[in-house]
Amino acid sequence: MVSMIVYASNCEMDCPLGDVESLVNNFEDQYGIPIDHFGVAEGTRGVGSVAAQEIVKVANLPENVEWLKRIRRRIHEHPELAYEEFETSKLIRHELDQMNVSYRYPVARTGVVASIGNGNPPFVALRADMDALPIQEAVEWEHKSKSPGKMHACGHDAHVTMLLGGAKILQQRQHLLQGTVILLFQPAEESGAGSKRMIAEGALENVEGIFAMHVSSDYPTSVIGSKPGPLLAGCGFFKAVITGKGGHAAIPQHSIDPILAGSASVVSLQHLVSREANPLDSQVVSVAAFNGGGALNVIPDSVTIGGTFRAFSNESFYRLRQRIEEVILGQAAVHRCTAVVDFFEKEDQFYPPTFNDKDMHKHVHRVAADVVGVHNFKIVPPMMGAEDFVFYTEVTPAAFFYIGMRNEAIGSTRSGHSPYFMIDENVLPTGAAMHAAIAERFLNEHKFRTKKL
Repeated sequence: MVSMIVYASNCEMDCPLGDVESLVNNFEDQYGIPIDHFGVAEGTRGVGSVAAQEIVKVANLPENVEWLKRIRRRIHEHPELAYEEFETSKLIRHELDQMNVSYRYPVARTGVVASIGNGNPPFVALRADMDALPIQEAVEWEHKSKSPGKMHACGHDAHVTMLLGGAKILQQRQHLLQGTVILLFQPAEESGAGSKRMIAEGALENVEGIFAMHVSSDYPTSVIGSKPGPLLAGCGFFKAVITGKGGHAAIPQHSIDPILAGSASVVSLQHLVSREANPLDSQVVSVAAFNGGGALNVIPDSVTIGGTFRAFSNESFYRLRQRIEEVILGQAAVHRCTAVVDFFEKEDQFYPPTFNDKDMHKHVHRVAADVVGVHNFKIVPPMMGAEDFVFYTEVTPAAFFYIGMRNEAIGSTRSGHSPYFMIDENVLPTGAAMHAAIAERFLNEHKFRTKKL
């Protein structure tokens, strides 16, 4: 994910469902089993649908579990940064070839788009990101990164592995699929907005819905967490160059001091949240860089300040952008300086808030109840991190969810983007099963509803 995300939750609490009727529909499962308001098969609460249990059983076969671990460890040993995922992509294509799954490559330079099913609608997509981070791994273990300064510190190695696991299960159950599953192996989530390039190159053509999961160290292994509506904040970055007139610090009257203008801008930017934002509408403006000058007795010609801003609604997000620019330009003018503000929009570093479609979230909830049990599904709070998955949500209904991998016994407790980040590999078969069950059930339900119409 873009930037480090810290999740706030009480992992020991049962799911705070509140008005469950507003979260889960009451309908008859298309596998022939009535479903209650929790999305659990009536008369078999905690067991789940027959189809889901068949999928879980296959995912947990010893030979499949060992295969998943081997795949994940190979990817972990050879991390690749955004748009450099050539070996990862090669591994993915090799495994798809072994499964006899057709695919298109290259997409968005290193991406792969595969398909499983009858080739007909409905179409549902599953997405996994492939890129690593420029971090030196500090975890000492047999499969530590072999690429200096690069590490899978956000779990994308597990994401790819779980989607390959889902593909293997779906290919074995291809005769049961009432439509087509599209598998997106996407580059450049951490930087470069790979999802935008995937979309531009036709990855979502005819797709009626898309799902993605992300590992989380805030929940015990295999616990699923999500929520409808706003899940991840909009994320923007800014850099401002404030220019004055340099000179000797002992005679400041002959200079126009950009450091003073920059300092005033930093202080004024803090008021955007504390004095202009609704206290119930979470927003963040953080100045994280201030650079100017090198000599202690010289006022520099210019300074550069920069930082990030976050919000959970488009209205608040774009208002913050507007006000950041106004404040910096205004403070520069007050102090007789000029300023130019760059929001990196051309570099695709401008991510709107991520919203989960209500019906797609319900689908994840129902499937999770079948796969891991109703008490292992959590409604999570919104989080200030950002994801380029948001660009898929602007094209088709979508849901993004978390899968826990916290295991204190092995040290899998650090959050993403830490050099000590570790994954409990017991999460891999659960993730593979979630992918397969989500896709198969989506196709069956949408095919059924289409026939009814």
